[in-house]
Amino acid sequence: MVIFGFGFFLMVLRRYGFSSSGFNFLLVVLGVQCCVLAEDFLVFLRGQQNQVGLESLAKAFVSVAAVVISTGAVLGRASPVQLIVMSLVEIIFFYVSRCINRTFLEVPEPLTVMHVYLFGAYFGLALASRFPEPPPGLDKNRSTPKSELFSVLGTVFVWVFWPSFNSILAKSKKVEAVLNTYLALAVSAVAAFILSALTSKDGKFRMCRATAPGSVPPSPVRSACVPVSPCPRCCSVQAHVRSAVLAGGVAVTYTAHCNHPWIAMVLGLLGSVITILGSHCLQRCLNPALKLQDTSGVHFTFGLPAVLGAVAAVVLRVVEDGIETQWNELSSLGYTAFFNIGAFCQTISTALITGLITGLILNIKLLKAVHVSKYFDDQFYWEFPHLSVGF
Repeated sequence: MVIFGFGFFLMVLRRYGFSSSGFNFLLVVLGVQCCVLAEDFLVFLRGQQNQVGLESLAKAFVSVAAVVISTGAVLGRASPVQLIVMSLVEIIFFYVSRCINRTFLEVPEPLTVMHVYLFGAYFGLALASRFPEPPPGLDKNRSTPKSELFSVLGTVFVWVFWPSFNSILAKSKKVEAVLNTYLALAVSAVAAFILSALTSKDGKFRMCRATAPGSVPPSPVRSACVPVSPCPRCCSVQAHVRSAVLAGGVAVTYTAHCNHPWIAMVLGLLGSVITILGSHCLQRCLNPALKLQDTSGVHFTFGLPAVLGAVAAVVLRVVEDGIETQWNELSSLGYTAFFNIGAFCQTISTALITGLITGLILNIKLLKAVHVSKYFDDQFYWEFPHLSVGF
């Protein structure tokens, strides 16, 4: 799912297909090796017996998803060397964040790994803010019907395997995790189609990229929109059906083990609503104001649904503990809420701070940053023997 699904999910840019899938494959296989070593090192520090097995490999693949998500925020603007350095640094910081949650905030081990969506999204956003903006009028950051089709293929693949992804680290409630994740994904998919039609001017479903401000309407010959002079920050992919169908899987991550399927369905609905309405209403306001450069929309696909899921997990934990104690131990409930909220805030804060630091590191001359004129272009990295007959 991480290699094939996310690799094709990011293939939304018309001239960045080789790089989207190829660099994703490189970063995943490199990141998994680093995660296995980091996991083994953490076990060694705790004084436990080192056992590198399937569980360690599963944690590594889940953890490296943070790198893939962050890559989506800087898609087309970072060189392979920058991406490799970013991956190594992000993995280190993510494991530091996990150690803080596990050691000081007493978060269960499987749940510390599932902060991966939250960390990856906000690390990527902070990182992307340190990259130069693409020049006005650059039309390579748009999609074509073929690139959108590949992206939808990756979305469907991720959607199908997401229940197993969320349940792979569950020790005792795998069945509940699979069931709740599927229900959340199913509800978010239905809501995505409905809301996409309601928020579009002509009532049609919007699968991938929306018409950017300042763009020319698509012609019958070329269905992709050609920007005239749009604001670079407003031309990022507006998440609709392609991204909103995955929002339920992100939102239910923290509560996938619960015994109430209706909670998963509500989270799936709210996750889809946040993704579509957030991209429809807030993206044009937030991106210019906060200088967010989110190429593939990871903020609305992973960031905001993860925030929703984390808040829902705190509320559910307090309610469950309150029912068990009949609401007699309010101090204990406050203690539980404080530590869960602390883990949530610590993860976001660490992601934002370390993302800014990493962004500054990646822009030093030694790493040879990509010139803005070379953004979103495969030809800067890959050989194309067929260029003699056109590309």
